[in-house]
Amino acid sequence: MKVWIKYIIGIALGLIVALILPVDNAVMAGILSFLNDLVIHIGRYVVVPLIFCTTIVSFNKLRSSKLILKTSIWTFSIIIISSLLLTFVGILSILTVKLPRIPITVDTSTDTFVLGVKNMILSLFPFSAFNSILEGSFLLVGFLFAALIGWESAVNVESTIFKPVFTLADSLSKLFYNIAVFFTEAMSILCIVIMCFWTVSFKSIILSGIYTPMIIMFLVDLILIVGVIYPLIIRYLCHDPHPYRVLYASIAPALLSFISGDSNLVLPLTIRHAKESLGIRRRCGGFTFPLFSIFARGGSALVTTISFILIWRSYSSLSIPFTDVLWIFGVSFGLSFLLGGLPSGCAFILLTILCGKYARGFETSFLLLKPAALIICSFATLFDTITAMFGSYIVAVKTKMIEHHTIQHFI
Repeated sequence: MKVWIKYIIGIALGLIVALILPVDNAVMAGILSFLNDLVIHIGRYVVVPLIFCTTIVSFNKLRSSKLILKTSIWTFSIIIISSLLLTFVGILSILTVKLPRIPITVDTSTDTFVLGVKNMILSLFPFSAFNSILEGSFLLVGFLFAALIGWESAVNVESTIFKPVFTLADSLSKLFYNIAVFFTEAMSILCIVIMCFWTVSFKSIILSGIYTPMIIMFLVDLILIVGVIYPLIIRYLCHDPHPYRVLYASIAPALLSFISGDSNLVLPLTIRHAKESLGIRRRCGGFTFPLFSIFARGGSALVTTISFILIWRSYSSLSIPFTDVLWIFGVSFGLSFLLGGLPSGCAFILLTILCGKYARGFETSFLLLKPAALIICSFATLFDTITAMFGSYIVAVKTKMIEHHTIQHFI
């Protein structure tokens, strides 16, 4: 049975369970919330070991084959361009279509998130490099340490001395990949809990009807991006006559990312599909997927621009000055690259930061969309996951680190 079918069955069962169980009961709701957190933690269990060991192998092989520069240029170019594209689509859609206002609510909560840029930079270089292996959310810390090991063990004058290091990392990478395969199979069952929790939370959002137009806009943008723009880019940039194969390979990661809203949780599944379905070689996937997960948060920028302008229009009937539109675009795009330490909830956090920086009485205006934070973050993670799949495929094709599989052999 195909992996994506297993996930659809698990999601369907989770939906049924959510409709049957008395989830309105406080005790049941508390149990469900605990189980959801437990499943998320289980799913993340193998992420850091897998990324750390695979990155060592990836850097070693890329440097040995002299592909590190070409791969880096393509990867970061796609990250920047995709983020620009998604931010532009978000701001264009909300400026073109005027959504109904959201009723102003009275909420005294003023909790905001402060993005500590200095602390994030310092966290890249902890007092001990081995602390990077212990960090489970900010993957860039462990990625940098692994990159240094892989780089130095590649073509050093005394490379024969470091060969056992590469051999060990290579073996561990394959071991953790096999463990990750087990976890991704198990997650198709465990996602019953995630879907159940998501359905309970989403039900109150959709029943109110207040946020339905915004959700429809997210959905239309999603169809435009993944159904039209990305396949066209693959078709003409990679000269691939069947660009929708990438979308087909992205079904299971897309489903898991949407219901979980967690970019780290979905990483093992995206890496597995990239390797076994699309044929992206390990040296490429081990480099691109962590970087896309850390930096390619254009989905967060897209939903944030839509959300912020919707809030703006809910408070004011005046047109938004063009300079403010440029400011919203620039800040959303720029700050999206600093969200790597936030595997979940980053889209709504970016919205709170945007409201705080805009000021003019908007400091707590994000509370209008607080009830819809779940769906906002779900769409953001979905955009980012599909971007990682399409982006990694482009890099693999352009660097010739791919072995194409027929669609019949997709997992």
